[in-house]
Amino acid sequence: MTDTVPEQTTPRPDRPGPDPTGTDTPGPDTQGAAPRWQDTALPPEARADALLAELTLPEKAAQLYGVWVGASAEGGEVAPHQHEMEAPADLDALLPHGLGQLTRPFGTAPVDPALGALSLLRTQRRIMAAGRFGIPALAHEECLAGFAAWGATAYPVPLAWGATFDPELVGAMAGRIGRDMRAVGVHQGLAPVLDVVRDPRWGRVEETIGEDPYLVGTIGTAYVRGLESAGVVATLKHFAGYSASRAGRNLAPVGMGGRERADVILPPFEMAVREGGARSVMHAYTDTDGIPSAADEQLLTGLLRDTWGFTGTVVADYFGVAFLHTLHGVAGTLAEAAGAALGAGVDIELPTVKAYGEPLLAAVAEGRVPEALLDRAVRRVLVQKAQLGMLDADWDPVPPVLDGRAPDADSDTDADASSVEALRGSVDLDSPANQDLARRLAERSVVLLRNDGTLPLAQPRTIAVLGPNADTPTAVLGCYSFPVHVGSQHPQVPAGIELPTLREALAEQFAGSRIVSAPGCAVDTPDTGGIAAAVRAAAEADVVVLALGDRAGLFGRGTSGEGCDAQSLALPGVQRQLLDAVLDTGRPVVVTLLAGRPYALGRAAQEAAAVVQTFFPGQMGTAALAAVLAGQVEPSGRLPVSVPAHPGSQPSTYLTARLGQASDVSNVDPTPAYPFGHGLAYTSFAWTELDTAAPRAGTDGALRCAFTVRNTGRREGTEVVQVYLHDPVASVVRPEQRLVGYRRVHLAPGAAARVELTVPADLAAFTGRDGRRVVEPGALELRLGASSADIRLTAACELTGPPRTVDHTRALHPQFTVAQV
Repeated sequence: MTDTVPEQTTPRPDRPGPDPTGTDTPGPDTQGAAPRWQDTALPPEARADALLAELTLPEKAAQLYGVWVGASAEGGEVAPHQHEMEAPADLDALLPHGLGQLTRPFGTAPVDPALGALSLLRTQRRIMAAGRFGIPALAHEECLAGFAAWGATAYPVPLAWGATFDPELVGAMAGRIGRDMRAVGVHQGLAPVLDVVRDPRWGRVEETIGEDPYLVGTIGTAYVRGLESAGVVATLKHFAGYSASRAGRNLAPVGMGGRERADVILPPFEMAVREGGARSVMHAYTDTDGIPSAADEQLLTGLLRDTWGFTGTVVADYFGVAFLHTLHGVAGTLAEAAGAALGAGVDIELPTVKAYGEPLLAAVAEGRVPEALLDRAVRRVLVQKAQLGMLDADWDPVPPVLDGRAPDADSDTDADASSVEALRGSVDLDSPANQDLARRLAERSVVLLRNDGTLPLAQPRTIAVLGPNADTPTAVLGCYSFPVHVGSQHPQVPAGIELPTLREALAEQFAGSRIVSAPGCAVDTPDTGGIAAAVRAAAEADVVVLALGDRAGLFGRGTSGEGCDAQSLALPGVQRQLLDAVLDTGRPVVVTLLAGRPYALGRAAQEAAAVVQTFFPGQMGTAALAAVLAGQVEPSGRLPVSVPAHPGSQPSTYLTARLGQASDVSNVDPTPAYPFGHGLAYTSFAWTELDTAAPRAGTDGALRCAFTVRNTGRREGTEVVQVYLHDPVASVVRPEQRLVGYRRVHLAPGAAARVELTVPADLAAFTGRDGRRVVEPGALELRLGASSADIRLTAACELTGPPRTVDHTRALHPQFTVAQV
């Protein structure tokens, strides 16, 4: 989702017009029994139908848009957000008809969480009092790397979640994020991003979970379950194909076929809908083969609802409905854009009222858009509000953090002002429990790419901590973290959370060592003037920790993030020159990456003493990195994206067919320096005793094998067992191999585990020539490895019988049994 994508038209105010059905329609009967829509004994669908029947046309439309607001820093009502793409909404004109959503009350400006909760409470009371039926608005926020609010914990970015290969821990994080959001009155989170990386030059790679659909699906589904367990609506985005834009450019057209979409792009969404219970989906900005996602009825209705059975709401990516008119050119007016989006299945326009306001009302009144489309979307919104308890007669807008201590809504006395001020600082969104979880996630996301034995460090006498990210507090944060996304626009306001730099973390970790520091260069400027000082510091040190990577930002204000696409995968600025100069000193160099995407590392892949990759590991990231370098924490992260050997050999992922691999007929070698799934430990593992218990199975059966993994080193460690499927002959071209399962196995020195694996034949399914998903008979290989390029054991298998068509009810996972032996 974006908040400042440029638009081509002059904003126009869109307010509900005159009520064609009359404005004197009576409200609910307050003298008799409670109306049916408030009857909690009825199913949400029946309640929604009852309320829908009472609403006027403007009241219906009002449930289908949000208004972008910012909470008051003093606890007053929210104020409409002035945005460069849209004039602020006139709440006095809008609220008598109701309001569907409040957009980012906490994520628009730095606001004390308690006063933000009070501001949201007072606004909900205003909304409920203004409308005939007292329907509250659903408040949504960003939560991509933590709740995007001032003072909230900044967790690692999604690419770091992928590096953990640990769905359970990611789910636990999402649960904590959700509980913090609900505590202050937020109902919906705009996460997770389930886009599969197709070109790492794309600026939003940091927001993704990786380049493999199974990894993205399992980690993303765990996040959905965690957020939903806290009562917060999870929003899957961006549906579908946003990450496959041409040349890795943000919001560019997508050039892919139906098979790539079905087999690579869609599976994570399918898994999160089917297994995660996500209650909202956000359409993608992009068009695929000329059809914008926001106007793709086959995608948003035919596949998502009719086939997968999704029953929640589809929300627009910000300004995405209007883009059908202004950017895609498939609608001549905003009214046509509204009709196309509603017809396709976009229920809610975000972030603010535009196409679904006056243009839609006029189009419906004139018969150009069927009112039935409006009713369909409104019903979905009302069902969701009923599920959240927001249509109950006794629904209370007081958020949990203000329970029993919310000041009177209408009082402006000195006593009230005093009670409001007493709330300041009373809500903690960065609790010790949050920080502990953020630390564990950061630790498990650290990927050791190379090590000549220098790591773990002992107690060097002098450590030179060099590089542009060595002493930068925000070097651990992605572009959707609050201090970067919003705080950067308010430099006078403190970050609200502690952000120790890598230099500070290393100084604490190695208290007996002398720390010298020099940046050498900035992240992305051409100035080489500081390199000489960095070289001098390196020459005096026993070991060098060189911190390279990215600066997160938005729309060209960073090297990673939304709208910060890269022309190549060369390190930004003159960092490569700094790297080479430091390597030339001959000192042991530990290259550390604090980045949002993988970069070609040149000589470091062969000459650095060690290479350690992190992907914006959050506020506890530098402490986690220092603990790994010191050996207090065992490295156990694995690459969710390949690290290229050359900066210009993209786009390429490990999910390539044979023709996509290195060959004698092209001078471009796409072989990565470090492949998907790669990661070293401070110990070693042996894989032995493969037993293919069931090497043959029918196309409706399952293959089984077992093997032993033993820790052969002197330190404890975690091996990430990865299962790849290779289909040597198929009716269509297939990737050389693809991940179908994984499991973290932690072992003490000398300990072993017996891993038993059952792989349903369904996991061999792919989209055949006729567009249906099929399991074909024939030979297969189950490749059991420590990475996509480090296959330790291969089980030759075969599927027998006729080809079998499968659908969305097919098995999605293998079964693992891991027992210590």
